Amino acid sequence: MCPPHGIITWLGVWLSRGLCFLSAIALLVTLGGGRARAGGLFLYEMATPDLGTAAAGRAALAEDAATAFGNPAGMTRLDKSQMLAGIQPAYGISQFDRDSETTISGGNGGNSLGFIPGLAGYYVYSATPDLKFGITLGSNFGLSSRYQSNWSGRYYALQEEILTLGAFPVAAYRLNDWLSVGAGAQIIYGKLHTRTGINDALDGGDASLDVSDHDVGYGGLAGILIEPIEGTRFGITYTSQVKLDFKDKPTTNNLGPLLQDALDASGLTGARLDLGLTIPNQVMVSAYHDLTDSVAIMGNVVWQQWSEFGKPTVEVQSTTSNKATANLNYDDTWGFALGARYKFHPEWTWSLGFAFDTSPISTKERSPALPLDQQIRVGTGIQYAFSDRITLGVAYEYLNLGSADIDRSRPLAGTIKGDYSTNEIHWFNMTVAWKF
Repeated sequence: MCPPHGIITWLGVWLSRGLCFLSAIALLVTLGGGRARAGGLFLYEMATPDLGTAAAGRAALAEDAATAFGNPAGMTRLDKSQMLAGIQPAYGISQFDRDSETTISGGNGGNSLGFIPGLAGYYVYSATPDLKFGITLGSNFGLSSRYQSNWSGRYYALQEEILTLGAFPVAAYRLNDWLSVGAGAQIIYGKLHTRTGINDALDGGDASLDVSDHDVGYGGLAGILIEPIEGTRFGITYTSQVKLDFKDKPTTNNLGPLLQDALDASGLTGARLDLGLTIPNQVMVSAYHDLTDSVAIMGNVVWQQWSEFGKPTVEVQSTTSNKATANLNYDDTWGFALGARYKFHPEWTWSLGFAFDTSPISTKERSPALPLDQQIRVGTGIQYAFSDRITLGVAYEYLNLGSADIDRSRPLAGTIKGDYSTNEIHWFNMTVAWKF
């Protein structure tokens, strides 16, 4: 039954409950460091139960509050208001092996990843059986890598951090028995910090250059859910690009007097560098089908517009140029995923999934600041229906980030050639979903 004061009352209840819940999630993110460290930038891993299927079927599952982000149209399948919270710690291992053709002395940089904390929260308010509102707080985009100061690729990258936190308010409406639509906004806070070594050949030492900035960007997301027959669903979601305009004057460290004079004369030390980036457009098409009462299969096809990504990387080209940004010429990518679930007991469900994403960049363009390559994911998980209102879940995913071969040469930086012999992230999550 509709509340007596109509839509204003619905929205008031939705906002008060949702913001209270998500404020608690935001506080936990802040206390936990809030650092989304990863080698992949665009993250499917958002502390949701579908970590167990490597995100296969995400836009068509529509079974809990996480659909508020996965496909807002799927909220119309939820019969009650509900929430979902997830904790997602991870550990990344990314170790570069230099080839003999690398011309700069130094080590391999150590493990550039390490521990990765993660949290996310989702809330859906059921205004009527056909009208739903939702909100998500989490991060689906980020990277953080940090190398040892004396490694052989220090003139290409020492540290690169792109950290984001997003709020995604959405609404959905069921048009008829088989078709629902949903849409909403993206509000993304982004922070960039990049540090690059400078070969101070004029003074016989090493220096470094730092750039830091933060910005808020805005975009949209929309989804369609089609259910032609019971147990078969198709979902399509579009997530728009979000521009983050990072600009800052670089800070230099340990410059010798001769290099300082040269960079001052070029104008680099006083220039405001434009390191803006665009979180890419994404289209996901998903399918879900119940083979039997206990077995279901699901899959995805995903397109991401990396060709519009930008140039958030600092590389000092020469002592006579006031430009230090690098456009690495990214390509659009495609992703594919396939998963299955088996309900082996009325309260227990086991999931398994596999996913593959193509590389956005070639060996000659790839930088150790953003060593992106093809990605392979394998996930598995268990969900337990503790009661009619509460479902608990645990999941694990292995993410292989590829060998990320690098073969770059520049006058001041020399040649760096090699690959990442180990380049992987181990994701773990625990989720709890409850209905009101």
